Amino acid sequence: MDNYRFLLSGGGTGGHIYPAIAIADELKKRYPAAEFLFVGAKDRMEMQRVPEAGYPIKGLWISGLERKLSWKNLVFPLKLISSLMQARKIIRDFKPHLVIGTGGFASGPTLRMAAAKEIPVVLQEQNSYAGITNKWLAKRAAKIFVAYKGMQRFFPEDRLVFTGNPVRGNLSQALPGKEAALKQFGLNPQRQTLLILGGSLGARRINQLIEAELEFFKACGVQLLWQCGKGYFEQYKHYDDKQVRVRDFIREMPAAYAAADLIISRAGAGSVSELSLVGKPVIFIPSPNVAEDHQTKNAEAIAAEEAALLIREAELETAFQKSFKALWENKEQRQLMGERIKNLARPKATEQIVDEIIELLGGK
Repeated sequence: MDNYRFLLSGGGTGGHIYPAIAIADELKKRYPAAEFLFVGAKDRMEMQRVPEAGYPIKGLWISGLERKLSWKNLVFPLKLISSLMQARKIIRDFKPHLVIGTGGFASGPTLRMAAAKEIPVVLQEQNSYAGITNKWLAKRAAKIFVAYKGMQRFFPEDRLVFTGNPVRGNLSQALPGKEAALKQFGLNPQRQTLLILGGSLGARRINQLIEAELEFFKACGVQLLWQCGKGYFEQYKHYDDKQVRVRDFIREMPAAYAAADLIISRAGAGSVSELSLVGKPVIFIPSPNVAEDHQTKNAEAIAAEEAALLIREAELETAFQKSFKALWENKEQRQLMGERIKNLARPKATEQIVDEIIELLGGK
């Protein structure tokens, strides 16, 4: 049988969306006649990114609880009930053979209703500290795919499968040549390049840091490829020149990675997995403003292997220049860090997840 119907749900950030798309792409490769439908949260980025990847998506009226007191929390029960009813209708109409959740607001109601209909559900947890939605769904999941060891702290151990995180398919191939990549972004092949990534939505504190340290970078002879995020582009685009390339969003990520000699990045699960595959030295500046502070925990897990440098936001003003300069001037250390982080990569994560899904479907 190859005309399966797969329902996938995950979103809110690229860290939830791109793994779901990667899994769908691999399933489509194995089952060309299969049907796919995504479920996301209305007004979130998945409503744009999933159709761009070629898949249909339906949106639920759902959001998370605010961590501080807010009137928005009063509406949450209504949103949850509405989303459960919407998810039930989607499942009834689409009749999926299997449902895949990668975290985010919409996957909770979707997988909860699928499990109630006794449709097999699987989870993919990207972070070293499990998200609330996946923890809530864990008892109903047939399999839970994880990217870090020790996840039995959060999930039933007999359902855990250590796979690593799925990443965008073009990163599993060899990166393009460095010279061509530098030319693509108008960068000088005689200078070394710092790539700055703040995640798919941008990162205010990293952008503030880069702006404040532009003269320091120039004094170090560094040229920058700076993805500031669409929400910040108007604020920073005037810095674009021959030595500082400012972009709102970089779609040609393999070329950006190929051009980089050092990378500054947030530590979302998707970013960590991609950077492990790339094998370039990284300075992680995790966001402290995410659920369960999971970005810091992700970065700590990599830094503990001496495979990346971790600088917390609270330490930037006192530690950044000294830490950056020491690493920038030590090519041997940078090379070693790149090799170590590449050793942590799981390049076959997507294929392994799909192998497990096929086994769950009866191996056909």
